[in-house]
Parts: sequence; structure tokens; C-alpha cells
Amino acid sequence: MTQNILLAGFGGQGILFAGKVAAYSGLMDGKEVSWLPSYGPEMRGGTANCSVCISDDPICSPLILNPDALLVMNKPSYDKFIHKVQPGGVAVIDATLISDREEIEGVKTCYVEATRLAEENGLQGLANIILLGKVLKECGFASLEAVKKGIEKSVPARKQHLVEPNFRAIELGMSL
Repeated sequence: MTQNILLAGFGGQGILFAGKVAAYSGLMDGKEVSWLPSYGPEMRGGTANCSVCISDDPICSPLILNPDALLVMNKPSYDKFIHKVQPGGVAVIDATLISDREEIEGVKTCYVEATRLAEENGLQGLANIILLGKVLKECGFASLEAVKKGIEKSVPARKQHLVEPNFRAIELGMSL
């Protein structure tokens, strides 16, 4: 089985970090993985996206044109990618930042007020991980245990105090 996940938003929203967590999660589950970041020259404030492939088989190309799952955190990325999700796929959208509500035939769309939920739950800056938790619930791209190991692997040593809030954020997203 192969899961192709595309994460997209503005630089500074943690898109590449969330992609890295997903990729490490697949690795912790013994899968083949690829992580392909893409961002504009401005980085913070510019657009950023990340392709993550998690598969039982070797991965031929790390580039994802039609994802099984889309995690999106800004309107330009929503406009660019929402119609590229595979039929049978899922789109998880930060409804705090994106007001559009479009239902795509054959695609499960999940509008999650992740930025608002992050602020209300003392998880500022972790809307990305709340959304990743929702993707995990909908797609099952890895086990929760593997995702927690992926978080531990992805959080830098100097920011270890953020591991537990990331655990709370992933669990909050899964509960939605």
C-alpha cells in the first residue's frame, strides 16, 4: 500500500516540519519513505509545500502530482491543490485560515479550525500537527506510536520541551 501526502501552506507554518514527522513515522513503521520539500525564496511568508510518500514498496518518484491526502493551510495552496486530490482521497483544510467550503466529488473534505483550536488549547504554532493528526485519523498512514517516535526524531534537541505539546496536538487532531 502507498500513501501520497501533499502538505502545503506558507513558510513559517510548519509545513516542512509536519512533512518530516509524517516521513519519519513511515520509517518507524518500517515503510519505504520519501520527503520532498519545496519552498519559495522568501521561505517565511512565501509558499511552501512538501510531498511525502509512504509505501510498502520502493518509491519510483518522490514528486506527488495527485495526492491521496492533502493538508492545506493557506488559500493560494488550497486553490492550487484542492482539485488535484485523487478520487477516494481526503483533503484536510485549516478552516480558521481558509473560508472556502468546496465539496469535491469523490474526495472527503475535512474543514478543521486548527489555528483556532491550537490557540484555545495552549498549542500556539501547532495547527500543522493538529491537521496532521486529522490526516492520520482519516488515512492511517502510520501507527500513533510511530508518529510519536517521528515527533521525537523531528524536534531538535534544543526544543525538546515541545515534544509533549506536539503529542497533545496530534492526539487533538485525531480526536476530531
